[in-house]
Amino acid sequence: MPPGRTGLATDMTTVGLIGSGNIGGTVARLAVAAGHDVVLSNSRGPETLKELVDELGPRARAATPAEAAAAGDLVVVTIPLRAYRDVPTAPLAGKIVIDTNNYYPERDGRFPELDDESTTTSELVQRHLPESRVVKTFNNIYFKHLLALARPAGAADRTALPIAGDDSGAKATVTAFLDSLGYDAVDVGPLAEGWRYQRDTSAYAALYSADPVNDWERPAPVDAEKLRAALAAARRYADS
Repeated sequence: MPPGRTGLATDMTTVGLIGSGNIGGTVARLAVAAGHDVVLSNSRGPETLKELVDELGPRARAATPAEAAAAGDLVVVTIPLRAYRDVPTAPLAGKIVIDTNNYYPERDGRFPELDDESTTTSELVQRHLPESRVVKTFNNIYFKHLLALARPAGAADRTALPIAGDDSGAKATVTAFLDSLGYDAVDVGPLAEGWRYQRDTSAYAALYSADPVNDWERPAPVDAEKLRAALAAARRYADS
């Protein structure tokens, strides 16, 4: 049985993925387990995704990023931030887009507007996709923890993930999607509040590790109350 419910409170059945690495591949595995179809893509071409598609089975296929964007009822953008301008805009018009981006200057190069904290990563993605409804999630959890911590609805040890977005309907759909994958959602507010669970904050990846210093790989459930406390304790880089 899938970890969450066997469907969404919407008509959504297909998840498009622009990027199919650690987080994208994990979201795809959880989505297929929950009964969704997935269309995978990356920057290297559909043929490079054969092994993952074979693993996932008949609910999965590979495509180009533009094709995955067009096919998805919901589209997950999970690529290095430096490449966000390469995300196709036209096929995402009117769609809900989940953004998993984090800013790593050593990988992405410098973004002055992120360095001075005048905006956030997901606000950049929203600016690039003005006709889409962007929701930020999946960015603050290690991919192995994301796979391991999924639980059925109502489970005592169910974990919560934060979401942020400027559209309440989009956040409701993403909340239902997370529920189907095996997670509760904590609404942090608009995209501008997404900094609260970006890297190096109290609500970032170490929160989901049982022992971040000695045993990083071992996951630990984080309920909504614990997550809200970590979000409330988050500080801007300049204040840290």
